[in-house]
Amino acid sequence: MTETPQRNSPDSGSGKSPLSKRGGGDPGTRGRTTIADGVVEKIAGMAARDVVGVHAMGSGLSRTFGAVRDRVPGGGKSVTRGVKAEVGESQTALDLEIVVDYGVAISDVARDVRENVIAAVERMTGLEVVEVNIAVSDVKLPDEDDDEDDGDQQQRLQ
Repeated sequence: MTETPQRNSPDSGSGKSPLSKRGGGDPGTRGRTTIADGVVEKIAGMAARDVVGVHAMGSGLSRTFGAVRDRVPGGGKSVTRGVKAEVGESQTALDLEIVVDYGVAISDVARDVRENVIAAVERMTGLEVVEVNIAVSDVKLPDEDDDEDDGDQQQRLQ
């Protein structure tokens, strides 16, 4: 009887697959993911605008500049207007400036904005949102024209 030499295969005796020995662990955990402030600002801006009672984002001055920028070819609408994010390794803090519609309960709108922003940012980025500060800079009255409409009137006058 002849004996055949046994070869040591990568998984012989260990019960582990060859993939788990290479690189040390799940491939999804190898490496580092960084998220830019602007990414979080876009997510938060979109989530805040989805709340009923939020008329616009940003202060009057930033909305005026935004209206002009929107008219410039390639300028596009700024989703991040009125949003400032500070992003760390695992946490983020947000400052939002909003304009609410007349007649809504500002405290309810602020609560809904916080809930919507926190849910969206945490779901999409995996970051913990430690705070969402909201500054209400204006109330949109029913008979007021939007800042964008003011820009159209100024453009026609020129």
